[in-house]
Amino acid sequence: MGSYTATVHWQRGDQTYSDGKYSRGHNWHFDGGATVPASASPHIVPLPYSVEQNVDPEEAFVAAASSCHMLFFLHFAQQDGYVVDDYRDEAFGTMAKNDEGRVAVTHIALNPVIAYEGVKPDEAAEADLHHRAHEACFIANSVKTEIEIVSDR
Repeated sequence: MGSYTATVHWQRGDQTYSDGKYSRGHNWHFDGGATVPASASPHIVPLPYSVEQNVDPEEAFVAAASSCHMLFFLHFAQQDGYVVDDYRDEAFGTMAKNDEGRVAVTHIALNPVIAYEGVKPDEAAEADLHHRAHEACFIANSVKTEIEIVSDR
């Protein structure tokens, strides 16, 4: 079906390493040419050893779940004859101990707000679009994390 690559690159430079006071800032390089500045989350590694403005793995995981869901939603909406003008999701992830007692992203809430041109789906049709998108999403199918669709229609 496909394979995907990403290169994660961190360099110590002239930082002391043995005392644990080194930057967790690094870069993600993707096969399409994009480079994303990344870091440990400041919630996990205190500043200045994390880089607050960089993307952390937990944020990226939440964004990946949201993005995957959105792409399938757009696909199914188009197939069903709806025209989506705008899709905005304020996704939110929660870290907690999972059933095995390990810290994990245990819940992701997707909060999409969608604007349509012309005829828009009724509440049941939009819920069906979200259900089909969730069932098809590769990321949702790959993890144990609960992914919830919250809609304030």
